[in-house]
Amino acid sequence: MKLTRRFPLNSYCYIFLFCLSIGLFSCQNGTSTLGSSKVDSVALKKEEARIRKEINADKKSALIDLIIQKKIAEGFNGNVLIAQKGVIIYQKSVGFANFEDTVRNNLQSKFQLASLSKTFTAVAIMKLAEEGKIGLDYTAKDYFPDFPYDGITIRSLLCHRSGLPFYQYTFDKLVRNDKIYPTNQQMMNWFATAQPTPPMFNQPDHYFGYNNTNFAILAALVEKTTGKDFDIYMRENIFKPAGMKDSFIVTTKNDSININRTIGYQFGRKVQKDYYDDISGDKGVYSTVGDLLKWHAALKNNILINKESFREMITPRSFEFPGLRNYGYGFRLWVNNKQQTDYVYHTGWWKGYNTIMFFDPREDFVIILLSNRYNRTVYNIKQLIEIMHGGNSTMEESILDE
Repeated sequence: MKLTRRFPLNSYCYIFLFCLSIGLFSCQNGTSTLGSSKVDSVALKKEEARIRKEINADKKSALIDLIIQKKIAEGFNGNVLIAQKGVIIYQKSVGFANFEDTVRNNLQSKFQLASLSKTFTAVAIMKLAEEGKIGLDYTAKDYFPDFPYDGITIRSLLCHRSGLPFYQYTFDKLVRNDKIYPTNQQMMNWFATAQPTPPMFNQPDHYFGYNNTNFAILAALVEKTTGKDFDIYMRENIFKPAGMKDSFIVTTKNDSININRTIGYQFGRKVQKDYYDDISGDKGVYSTVGDLLKWHAALKNNILINKESFREMITPRSFEFPGLRNYGYGFRLWVNNKQQTDYVYHTGWWKGYNTIMFFDPREDFVIILLSNRYNRTVYNIKQLIEIMHGGNSTMEESILDE
């Protein structure tokens, strides 16, 4: 199925091309580099001012602030960033990164993205598929011969149609009795050696069933096919090329990651490390609102994967259950009555953190909310979407978490 919407070129690209032409003209006419830089800076400011006027940024910012202030009154604690056409309309930090030490959140604060992390895992898989290192129609058993389940393709993992059991429930007794923090490869070994084999919920590709096991396996597959730990691969091939200098996987062994790192809170208490914290792919990315804006730019400008791969990722895959919500490869989708994608997003919740990144490819806006104290207002963004549409929204209900 092809999507009918055209994805607009990022405004930064327009600005870049405009400034490049100025720079070339300056060089041909003997203008100094310093002078050219000043011209470029002026050109950038003029282009941003033009875009801000075009999208009515000031009015939108004022309206957005009213909504965010209401969320704050209802307990929101975290960071917000909303942008359109490459221009930040609104950003704000609220509350504390660490309540015990009264360390306040700032725009560089790093939040556990929870299931929003799945978008990164999916892009990593598609990147490896483009490079010919992974075949989407191959099965998990092709890469892990001891995996006890047949017929589960990489595609079915990407769109939650595997029918597999939930790892966090299947092995919970083992993990808690032995008090261990398993890795993705240990999880794969448990599936391979468990007696009896944990039963599946349904046959592969029978219907959509959201399941963290799928993306934990995909992260293990990245490690198996690249020979690198998941955190290293992601840093070298996803975060760095996207310019995401403040993002990392939870298992990263580097003290610098603790700078501006937040702590998760739920039910008024600090959440301690969970036994499953070191299994990643389904969760585990820490990032900032600024880096997620770069993530959005990398997706729409095909910095990491090509246009065809991204279109495949945001094509709806599940129609067993009627409704507007659907799923592609690692992205939740909001579809119209023609079963075509209108909005692309993902939510997340894990141990006090809850998150959302929501974007409209046609209107070229993105809404990002990251919270380190569980609060369901994070997911209630209908009014924000209406504002970004100039008060005219096609949304019929609010976004819900998983």
